[in-house]
Amino acid sequence: MSQLFNLEFARKQVRRSDAGLLQGLALLFLGLLFAQGARAQKITMEFDQTIDFSKYKTFAIRDGQLNSRNPALNSPLVKKQIEADIQHDLTAKGLTLVTSGPSDLNVRYTFGAARKTEIEAYPAGWYGFGTRYVRVPYAEGTMVIDLRDPGTRSLVWRAIAAQEKSDATKIQGKLDDMVKKSIDKFPPKKK
Repeated sequence: MSQLFNLEFARKQVRRSDAGLLQGLALLFLGLLFAQGARAQKITMEFDQTIDFSKYKTFAIRDGQLNSRNPALNSPLVKKQIEADIQHDLTAKGLTLVTSGPSDLNVRYTFGAARKTEIEAYPAGWYGFGTRYVRVPYAEGTMVIDLRDPGTRSLVWRAIAAQEKSDATKIQGKLDDMVKKSIDKFPPKKK
């Protein structure tokens, strides 16, 4: 009788440890799912609240800078792509590109990419007790688009787009989207 009791007790312990393992794996999966969602683009925008943006009809792309250690992101082709995207998206908003001479708005942009490491914590051990720390390397690309009023020489609008990817070269595929989502916030709505 005691052997039967011990056998039944052992079976319950195995079932409990399997359930704990499944709970731990489920938590790990959910953590990874949320961590990937956190790597989405982040767009922030700021502007001069005193400006009437309806007076701006023309723009010129005056300066663009690429600051990346990755040669794939620091090339004249990337610069052309960004400028074409800015031109396309601003003309879609009703502004006209001026290639020479004065304009109502001067566009300046900066794009850079850097490698970063994030530390993520996951439950580990029996029954999910304990914590396992994992280093997750990724690349962050940041684009800043400034619109300046040449008459007052002041910044009137700025958008900052940040994109995180596991590989810096994958950021190049997101440049169009980074510019579009930034320009979509122009002209700003006053609060």
